[in-house]
Amino acid sequence: MTENTGEYEVVVIGGGAAGLSAALVLGRARRRTLVVDAGEPRNAPAAHMQGYLSRDGMSPAEFLAVGREEIARYGVELVRDRVVDVRRDGDFTVALASGRGVRARQLVVATGLKDELPAVAGLAGRYGRDVLHCPYCHGWEVRDRAFGVLATTPMSVHQALMVTQWSKDVTLFLHRVAEEELTDDDLRRLAAAGVTVVPGEVAEVVVDEDRLTGVRLADGTAYDREVLFVAPRAVPRTDLLARLGAEMRETPFGSYPVIDERGLTTVPGLWAAGNASGFAEQVVNAASRGYRAGAAINGELLFADLDASVRV
Repeated sequence: MTENTGEYEVVVIGGGAAGLSAALVLGRARRRTLVVDAGEPRNAPAAHMQGYLSRDGMSPAEFLAVGREEIARYGVELVRDRVVDVRRDGDFTVALASGRGVRARQLVVATGLKDELPAVAGLAGRYGRDVLHCPYCHGWEVRDRAFGVLATTPMSVHQALMVTQWSKDVTLFLHRVAEEELTDDDLRRLAAAGVTVVPGEVAEVVVDEDRLTGVRLADGTAYDREVLFVAPRAVPRTDLLARLGAEMRETPFGSYPVIDERGLTTVPGLWAAGNASGFAEQVVNAASRGYRAGAAINGELLFADLDASVRV
């Protein structure tokens, strides 16, 4: 570990919605808090975020900028850096890529997750624009257009059925999912919803004048589509939690920590918030998780100090 150059009550790793929300609560509670942000928000490709009351339509970049300004008002420090190592020896010692080392009584991991897209030509360049993953995030903006859904697992049937709420013109491209993998219930529901099912591997997305116009299969067949929904593979950034000994649980979406309702892991003083605590945290949910953790941490510190003073 590097030489210690800072003592904090709380270090927050991750400067997204969850981390900034936790830091805001802690700053307002007069806790000396440091946020370490590597600058890799999951929703960076999106031009806007939706469904956050009073922030509907705001760009993710603007949301984060406002959040940083707010925590600064309460004396919270934020550094653009990356955590390369952590250790717990009563308190937490955190080593940063810059060579700086800091210590904290409590540690919040809000490092989120990374989306890995299927290897289809042209797909990544359209992600967050007309290649989308969440109808609740973007469905209204693309409503009534010609939708495609790129199957990555048999669970993609659920995605295809869900997006029919926003368009009645939906085609499910099975891609590398075999028709035999679909259940009778899947087929009945797809038929009832009017979803067209197309077997065959998708080779590329077709783009014309900077907009998606369709998909082309490996056999050369092209289908006109204006929007393509896809379920990326979620890769949780939870290695720091595992390294500190937090109990982990395996889910269909990766390995996540076992936490209580406040976000406390099985390691005393170690907290998880946002997409580091679970796959399905939208921005508003992540902010809520961060708030809850921040308030709980302040209580933990307060009562720990009171109990220590009583023992003296």
